Amino acid sequence: MDSIIRVDDLTVAYREKPVLRDIDLKIEKGRITAIVGPNGAGKSTLIKSILNLIKPIAGRVLIEGDVYSNKNQDIAYIPQSGSVDWDFPTDVFDVVLMGRYGKLGWFKRPKKEDKEKAERAIERVGMADYKSRQISELSGGQQQRVFLARALVQEANIYFMDEPFKGVDAKTELTIVNLLRELKEQGKTLVIVHHDLRTVPEYFDDVILLNKTIIDYGKVEDVFTDENIDRAYSIKREAVGE
Repeated sequence: MDSIIRVDDLTVAYREKPVLRDIDLKIEKGRITAIVGPNGAGKSTLIKSILNLIKPIAGRVLIEGDVYSNKNQDIAYIPQSGSVDWDFPTDVFDVVLMGRYGKLGWFKRPKKEDKEKAERAIERVGMADYKSRQISELSGGQQQRVFLARALVQEANIYFMDEPFKGVDAKTELTIVNLLRELKEQGKTLVIVHHDLRTVPEYFDDVILLNKTIIDYGKVEDVFTDENIDRAYSIKREAVGE
């Protein structure tokens, strides 16, 4: 296996209270990896720490062998939709086009090629009929599709997604899954915070079981066991609908 992301001895605290402790982890290149754990386990914090959006109090993160500095244009991040101001007065096309600014630089105007890539990405996620619609008018599933389109136009090698399936309908979920598989076929690496235990074996190659520290990680067939799930959630699988 060829690891593309390495986390060594990572510890994160909020107001001196540890949220993640002693995280040691390797994420493999060209695979779809789930981060799974109960509410409050630190799943979103782990992604943000890897991306240097949250400063750890100890440890380091290496991406493709280098310390990450927020300037790596080969990485796309899709945050939780609830963290975005959807009342901001802009339309779908402009939100997706913003994904090109990492390539352009903020003070350069998008070219025809950039606009065409935004158009194609919007079509890929099934939002062509909504490209002129204000984002405040979108449903939760449509918001996620817009996020995906914006990530696609970044043409990244690594994608981080924070609960992209949350609050979406079955059609949008299928759209997301198919896009993830397409990106994997292109050699991309995908790291996804996920909450539905039932779909982990179907959607993912690898899984990280997390509850403030690493319970286990690796291939789904090796790691996603009843014993490890019980350790991560401290409850029986039957209690979470399994």
